[in-house]
Parts: sequence; structure tokens; C-alpha cells
Amino acid sequence: MKKLAIFDLDGTLLNTIADLAHSTNYALNKLGYPTHDVEKYNFMVGNGINKLFERALPDGEKNEENVLRVRKEFIPYYNLHNADDSRPYPGISELLSCLQSAGIRLAVASNKYHAATEKLIAHYFPEIRFIAVFGQREGVNVKPDPTIVFDILKLADVEKKDVLYVGDSGVDMQTAANAGVTACGVTWGFRPRTELEGFSPAYIVDTAREIEKLIL
Repeated sequence: MKKLAIFDLDGTLLNTIADLAHSTNYALNKLGYPTHDVEKYNFMVGNGINKLFERALPDGEKNEENVLRVRKEFIPYYNLHNADDSRPYPGISELLSCLQSAGIRLAVASNKYHAATEKLIAHYFPEIRFIAVFGQREGVNVKPDPTIVFDILKLADVEKKDVLYVGDSGVDMQTAANAGVTACGVTWGFRPRTELEGFSPAYIVDTAREIEKLIL
């Protein structure tokens, strides 16, 4: 039985891809750049929003100045629209409630910027008492750097062997490996099973119920 479950946010707890896509397309369009179909964004997200914007910009325009220009348009729009189409994945709310009732400590480790991470967790999971909800914070390297996990471990005061890290991408599987905690990949997110398999996590699951069984 694990004592702490750390969850990625986008593609793991919440399906946020449509709101991320629409907001990025809004910013690109405002600056005169071509936009992308929503499904294309599955492979642009996961490494923080600056990397998302870099990937979304056309070839020849992928520089820091343009990334910051897109960011300036994106953030105010996304702050207003980040819960338009985003929804918890099937069984996630029930999973979190079950784990909380069983005394398992819960945390969120996301590469989404910190303010939006906190807002979405409070909006969709108001009954869940997370010990930490961390997004991308200034001065802290993004995943797969393990710092975000280490910061959560300090707050939880648990040993690495008692932790399950749950995510939907290779970035998440790398993060767990870099932090020395057990990795669980989920197949319902933004990336294909083959990407998860490439990192050989301890577990790959197809339903939220399987995570409950793993932890309890």
C-alpha cells in the first residue's frame, strides 16, 4: 500500500486539451500566425507553456521574443477560458475521493503555470484536500526535472518507496525515474501507450479503478 499519490494534471486528472488549443490558437491568430487543429496539440503540450508556444509557432518564428509575445496574449485569455471545455477523466473524481477516505495523501505536480494549476484543481476537485498543488513555479525547473516531486516529498514526509507517481506522458515517466519513485502511466491522456512503454514504468493502466487497486 502506498502512502502518497502524486498526479500530473493535464492528460491525467483533467482533459484540458481543447481549452489549451483554443487559447493558443487565439493568441496565434491575434499575432497573425497560422493556427492548428485541436488534436495536433496532444503532441505540443507537456513541457510547460513556453515550450507549447515554441512548438505552435511556424518554422522560422520559433524564438524567445515570439514565445513571449504569444504568452502575453495567451495567459489573460486562458485565465478566463481554462474551464470552458476541460473535464475530469472518467472515474477520476471517484478515485480521489476513495483515496482520500482511505487516508492516502494526494498531491499534484504539473508543468502548467502555477496559478492555472491551482485554479483548475480548486474548481474541479473542491472536496479533495491535496497536501500540495504545484504547477510551474518561477525559478523551479520544469519536469522531467525531479525538483517538483522532491518539494512534495518534503511536505508529505514519506519515503520514496511509499509514493506512486501517475502521469500520461514520457515526461511524467522520466520525472518519476529521476525522482526515484514508482511510476504509473495512464493510457487515457494525450500521448499513446507506446510512448509510455518506451520508458518502462512499473505500471500502465487503462482505468482510474486500476490505480485505486494499485495504491490500496
